[in-house]
Amino acid sequence: MAKGFNVLFVTSEVFPYSKTGGLADISNSLPQALNSLGNDVRIVTPKYGQLDERKLQIHEIKRLKDLKINANGKETKFSIKSSFIHGKNTKAQMYLLENQDYFKNKGIYQNSKTKKDFPNNDERYIFFCKAAIEILEILQWKPDVIHCNDWQTGLIPAFIKTVYNNNDYLKNIKTLFTIHNLAYQGNFPKSMFAKTGLPESVLTDKGGLHFGQFSFLKTALNFADKISTVSEKYSEEIRSDKDFGCGLEDVLNARKKDLTGILNGIDYSIWNPVVDKLIPYRYTYQEIPLKYENKRELLEKYKMIYDEEIPLLGIISRLVDQKGFDLIEKILPQLMKEDIKLIILGDGEEKYQKFLKKAEKKYKNKLAVEIGFDETLAHQIEAASDMFLMPSKYEPCGLNQMYSLRYGTVPIVRNTGGLADTIVDYRKPNGNGFLFNKYDSDELLKIIQTALNMFKNDKAKWNKLLRQGMSLDFSWKVSAKKYMKLYKTVSGSK
Repeated sequence: MAKGFNVLFVTSEVFPYSKTGGLADISNSLPQALNSLGNDVRIVTPKYGQLDERKLQIHEIKRLKDLKINANGKETKFSIKSSFIHGKNTKAQMYLLENQDYFKNKGIYQNSKTKKDFPNNDERYIFFCKAAIEILEILQWKPDVIHCNDWQTGLIPAFIKTVYNNNDYLKNIKTLFTIHNLAYQGNFPKSMFAKTGLPESVLTDKGGLHFGQFSFLKTALNFADKISTVSEKYSEEIRSDKDFGCGLEDVLNARKKDLTGILNGIDYSIWNPVVDKLIPYRYTYQEIPLKYENKRELLEKYKMIYDEEIPLLGIISRLVDQKGFDLIEKILPQLMKEDIKLIILGDGEEKYQKFLKKAEKKYKNKLAVEIGFDETLAHQIEAASDMFLMPSKYEPCGLNQMYSLRYGTVPIVRNTGGLADTIVDYRKPNGNGFLFNKYDSDELLKIIQTALNMFKNDKAKWNKLLRQGMSLDFSWKVSAKKYMKLYKTVSGSK
């Protein structure tokens, strides 16, 4: 086995401590998968609000209490609490940063009461980036690589190369920056730049200056030793296509030698109908009738009539344009004329929440909408649905289409990003789902109708599609090995 690496994995959310989307799942699974290959990956993340410390087994460490750091031009007190995330045969050390100024509220990026971004998000994540670096000397543990994730960690590569480049303990540490979604950039008025304590040279086009604002993400793209993103297709799209590049395609293209796409894996100890404790009936690919029992239970919960021959479509998503909700809004009246049931779970833009709740009243025997996020319900929708709808405008990786494959729930997706890297069109011998190309409501409706037609009229073909999806392996094993290769390149190890 190759020599393992010491890696500090810095992330703004980790399941089960905090979660707004896929980043939290990845931050839980990837470090564990890497540790099972002989690495020492430790995670640092903020401790938001009042967590149930007993339930989550979060411990106080006396020597890591009431530490002081200079951030945002003032002395700030914080503590490091310790915990572990455990998989079946693996675990990863967690360091949770507790601070009363920046993380005492329950929300992650937004105030959970007002649903608006915290006005001091710039200060919150300046503090987080500095603290993540400075705790290394306190812990007396030195990583080969600091693996940064998304804009909230974007200043770390710049801090290492400028502010800490004379610090003997920290100066040679390499940085890898992973883009999970390029659209979220951490752009702030440039007047806040002084708070960072970074040299003025960082406030330029070659640093973080981005259309007159200061961008945490652009800073990372210019200062990280290597950059990765979460599927091969997306890594090409963001540097070669304005529609995906979000104004950063030129920066990414200039660094294309340092940019790698590695598809996210999924954790089959959590997302697997054979062992899933959150679904009423567990099943294998040889026990599809048990899948229909899950469908029966879920439809009964929403007082909908169960019929094995009437397909149930599922959506679990943020309710935003990126996820295709503008298309769904356009086709919903026509879709509701089809002989189907539809269950939607998610939260997001108010206009879509209102639209869906209104539609639910109108189509109450066919449509159920849950606003919010519910982990148990997410598992039940995956297990119960016949088809899973994911018509994203762009999709860096996507996890739900991979969960769906394992649960025998056939994905209907747009041919973009990680969706294109995981779903093979139904017309091919190794097909596992339905793809449409043009981002257009008519195209979406057409592909759904194609899927409905196969479900109703060609059961043999449908079952083949379903079983082919269930037999695929998107576990973290493959991806973790690719990350190890990347750590080797980043750290300059032989």
